[in-house]
Amino acid sequence: MAMQRTLVIVKPDGVQRGLVGPILSRLEARGLKIVGLKLVSVSSDLAARHYAEHLGKPFYEGLLRYITSAPVVVACVEGTSAVQMVRSTVGATNPLNAAPGTIRADFALDIGRNLIHASDAPETADRELALWFGDGELVSYARDTDRWVFE
Repeated sequence: MAMQRTLVIVKPDGVQRGLVGPILSRLEARGLKIVGLKLVSVSSDLAARHYAEHLGKPFYEGLLRYITSAPVVVACVEGTSAVQMVRSTVGATNPLNAAPGTIRADFALDIGRNLIHASDAPETADRELALWFGDGELVSYARDTDRWVFE
């Protein structure tokens, strides 16, 4: 499988509840490498561009209000099949349907406050990463442990 980069956003509820560390540590424990990280107050414009595919849906306005209501932590993680790895670690969008041991099953209770956003496909990850990170904000580096994580 190929190395990929994907976007992860610890949403306002995750930041407010002090779960940034536990959420990011779960991704690192899976072998994913953080190659970009920042705390962001999300502008209305950025929120609208990020959630553009939901424009016109009944929950769209609430989604924009929510993501702009408090800071978020935005990360780019890298690894083999990173998109799928992150999605399986995060769990189903509705925490009530999330598999035991996933981030949402362990920490979230409500679909509207599900702690984390994760890109759903490599193409989506590329588009989203370009929205949230500018030139020079993502780094490439080798970890000494990579040979023990990736074949």
